[in-house]
Amino acid sequence: MLVGLSGAMQLRSMTRTRVILPKRRSSIYSKPPKNKIGPGQSFFIMSVFAFALLAPAGWILHHLPEYRQRPEPPPS
Repeated sequence: MLVGLSGAMQLRSMTRTRVILPKRRSSIYSKPPKNKIGPGQSFFIMSVFAFALLAPAGWILHHLPEYRQRPEPPPS
């Protein structure tokens, strides 16, 4: 029973990938970019990306002593 069910799931996933794969290929471009991005824009984008990744971690690390001093909630 379980072997037949797994075979049916594999068949379903194979047919689903045949439908999705042509759509994914249409979004891949192999030509050079139409608008070139300058070094200033690249630096700005990379710094915004780095800030977005590091800001939450910095916030947590900065407030870690406050989190440690909180009293434990009463058992319910």
